[in-house]
Amino acid sequence: MKKIVAVIACVMVLLIVGIFLINGKRENTDVTKEATKVGCLLIGSHDDNSYNQSHYEGLEKTAKSLNLHLIYKENVPTDETCLKTIEELIAQGCEIIICNSYDFGEWALKAAEKYPEIYFYHATGVHQSKNLATYFARIYQIRYLSGIVAGLQTETNEIGYVAAIPISEVNRGINAFTLGVRSVNKDAVVHVEWSNSWTEDAAAEAAAKDLIEKYNIDVIAMHTDSNKVLEVAEKEGIWSIGYNVDNSALYPDSFLTAPVWQWENYYEPHILKCLQGKFKGENYWEGTSTGVVGLAPLTGNVKTGIEEVVRSEKLRLENGTFDVFYGPITDNTGMLRVEEGENLSDDMLLNRFDWYVEGVVIHE
Repeated sequence: MKKIVAVIACVMVLLIVGIFLINGKRENTDVTKEATKVGCLLIGSHDDNSYNQSHYEGLEKTAKSLNLHLIYKENVPTDETCLKTIEELIAQGCEIIICNSYDFGEWALKAAEKYPEIYFYHATGVHQSKNLATYFARIYQIRYLSGIVAGLQTETNEIGYVAAIPISEVNRGINAFTLGVRSVNKDAVVHVEWSNSWTEDAAAEAAAKDLIEKYNIDVIAMHTDSNKVLEVAEKEGIWSIGYNVDNSALYPDSFLTAPVWQWENYYEPHILKCLQGKFKGENYWEGTSTGVVGLAPLTGNVKTGIEEVVRSEKLRLENGTFDVFYGPITDNTGMLRVEEGENLSDDMLLNRFDWYVEGVVIHE
């Protein structure tokens, strides 16, 4: 009997200790109980129907799930004002700083060095440190899919493309789009004109008009944050492929689809890790299966049968049996750049992509 009583007593003690430990663990891991201040630097305005809005919407969704107090600074200059803006946010109690533009990189790095207790996330950045993480996603995979739409939609086999600046990010987008086009239409070419700006409306509008006036273009795509390209397409009566967000409602007569961002699928899990003390100063660059990038629903303007082709290619990308830059790939001078059975390295795609695939025509 004494043994039974002793066993019961031990079990009760263990239960009490277990409950205490579980409750303690819950308390220690309830990292969203108190609001966390997060400072957000946007290169443009939060309601631009483009790149900045995609971040804003993703952050707002994340704030609701993680109890974040977001403080936005919009239209932040890329000069030393950026560093001062970061310092203002830190003075306001922000423990996490988000910089959404490549052009903030120099200042994000300096601020991370100066404020080691603050965590920094830099979109499209290239430099990491103990408290600085960079992030983007393989949007080129989605551009490839949108290229398939353009290649099957065109009747003239001449497609326009307004691009911001000739850096690796933009170049791989041009190339992925063109590979998508030519995977279904070997006769099509992609005419590229630079706006030399991410946000300047006048430059994007001029580039779009120039392409339409000089070439027999019936589809135009974009890698700029100005929606003037879409506006021109709507007025000129040609098809358009957008970027960043789904703008089909604004351009109902011309819009086909767009590579879009769903940033909450990055922000929520990574900011949660940060709150849990699991921050890593590394570069994030994942693909379609994460949900961070996606293709806007094809509109009623898209020809019948195209959606099935896109769906099939999307499945190949998601299951890892195919990627956009698998060889053989020839550049637009006729040189074989990627052998059959080979693939471009991430280092090349991210940092050293300075050539264009067959079918790309660059207009300076």
